[in-house]
Amino acid sequence: MTTASEFAQSVPPGNPAEEEIRTLLERTLETLRRHPAAERGEGSADPAASKAAAAHENLAHIFTLSPFETAIVLLCLAAELYTETGDICAAAAGDSRLRFPTFHLALRVLPEAHWSATLPQSPLRRWNLVEMAAGESFLTSQLSLPEPLLHFLMDAPALDERLQPLLEPVVPPEVLPSCYRAQAEKLIALLREAREEAIVPHLTGSATAGKSAVAALAAASLGLRLFALDAANLPGTQKDCDSVQRSLERDAALLGFALLIGVERAAAAERAAAAQLADRFAGIAILSGDGVPALRRSRLERIVVDRPDAASQQALWTYALGEEAAARCNGHIERVATQFSLDYEEILRNGAAVRRRLSAMDGLGGAAGEQLLESCRAGAHGTLDALAQRIEPRAGWQDIVLPEASLEGLRAIAAQVRQQGKVLERWGFAAQTSRGLGISALFHGPSGTGKTLAAEVLAHDLGIDLWRIDLSQMVSKYIGETEKNLRAIFDAAESTGSILLFDEADALFGRRSEVRDSHDRYANIEVSYLLQRIEAYRGLAILTSNLRVNLDSAFLRRIRFFVSFPFPDVGLRRCIWERVFPAAMPSENLDYARLARLNLAGGNIRNIALNAAYIAADLEQPVRMEHLLTAARRECFKIERPLTAAETGGWV
Repeated sequence: MTTASEFAQSVPPGNPAEEEIRTLLERTLETLRRHPAAERGEGSADPAASKAAAAHENLAHIFTLSPFETAIVLLCLAAELYTETGDICAAAAGDSRLRFPTFHLALRVLPEAHWSATLPQSPLRRWNLVEMAAGESFLTSQLSLPEPLLHFLMDAPALDERLQPLLEPVVPPEVLPSCYRAQAEKLIALLREAREEAIVPHLTGSATAGKSAVAALAAASLGLRLFALDAANLPGTQKDCDSVQRSLERDAALLGFALLIGVERAAAAERAAAAQLADRFAGIAILSGDGVPALRRSRLERIVVDRPDAASQQALWTYALGEEAAARCNGHIERVATQFSLDYEEILRNGAAVRRRLSAMDGLGGAAGEQLLESCRAGAHGTLDALAQRIEPRAGWQDIVLPEASLEGLRAIAAQVRQQGKVLERWGFAAQTSRGLGISALFHGPSGTGKTLAAEVLAHDLGIDLWRIDLSQMVSKYIGETEKNLRAIFDAAESTGSILLFDEADALFGRRSEVRDSHDRYANIEVSYLLQRIEAYRGLAILTSNLRVNLDSAFLRRIRFFVSFPFPDVGLRRCIWERVFPAAMPSENLDYARLARLNLAGGNIRNIALNAAYIAADLEQPVRMEHLLTAARRECFKIERPLTAAETGGWV
């Protein structure tokens, strides 16, 4: 078979225009041979190819082009390089209108011509190596090089600009957690097999950045770059998807990259389109995310990549902070690794930011641990803002009044949260099972007895964010919606280490009903699902209920702590009154013993104190008993409770 270098010499002599075509091809070939890439022996996509190969020969090798097809590419390149090509093409075609390469001209004047080069499944058209403009007929339509191919031939490979909005380059990680080594090795083996067999690796699990890191490392080990494609950005029509696929396949072959197709944000139709693209992709494609349908042509191989375990997170934090900054954190790294479940990329980013801040703090070692905790908390806010209400914890232990047994229960909860890292990781409890590692608590008692305040106290003491979820708003009459809402809450909270406060637990966790219809069955499934998530949640989950007896016994067995919030007696009410007023508030002749006779819960007492302060401030007076009496009457009227003379006797 004639080689690419012999094309120009093969053109039959005689016709002056055809002689000019031969000369034109000779000039084009000489330009490619003189190109620095050919002189350096670069550009080959295959080590077996000639080291001194010019770009057009590498192109022929990559796409298995025949000499005739390679000559068509060279003729189109000549049209880009030399302005006189138009005159030569018109003269050779015998038509002054055809001032450009065409299949008609190629079949007429180029050596070893064959009609199969014009077919849709031919390499030229299958891989979009030539573009056909609209013309009067198929054979006389203008042929031109797509821009990425032109840049490749001129030793400046570049991604098609139409693909640039769809693709993001993925850089191999600077460090890979040790817990990902097995996944990376398995993926490398699958990618090697994928060059010979129809295999599509499928990365699932909770670590979005971890999946990208494993994929980039595996691709780099095979000498490939990696580009990520979000399935949510795929075109809406099949025709447009096919066009994108052809361009992706061509550029993947030219530039040497693998494709990571993410379906994490995609709808069902988009996930189906992504699966079809991966199934038919003439190159290396990797799927990332859950909900991928079965493939028709390729074998789907699943690899689970979850967020790094606590030990790997500690190692990553130490790496990201640097030895000096890590030492200044005074043991907070272990706490952060246990409390927060972060992806490797978040750890590297936050660690670098903390290291920069610490270096500007002139050795303030005591603040290093707080800087680390604050960095982790700040990154958690965005995901939960749309799903729950964030409560700024300001109350301390001195602000809550409860019986000693209840306070002991709260202190025990705080101690367990603080010691999670030591007990679960260093002492090995986490290695035994993944179930029941979280800390759950039920706060039960009448309204206004301090259940939400207690959650605030814990959050303030532990330095953890507090998010309030109203379960009565989560429950939906539509089948599956309640579970979907609750899943979104836990999925968003997994990485934050936050305290989740579920108000009105009775709304969902009441006694499971006898199954009479599909709604009963799905309601019970939702309860069971959430019980499992509470057990698996590594943070602190608090549920509140007005009546413990209303809750299902199966639910109660899964709760680690029960803290009672009883209606306060006289002694507790006096303590509440003594602590409810800020030190800066002016007051006069307040009788706490008489105030304690008012038989109300702490939440009502706080309302009375606040309203009395507004009354006194408007009168420009210090807070007195008469102001509190007026506020007490308003509060009791609001809750439809009579105010007796025995309770308020002697107030004024």
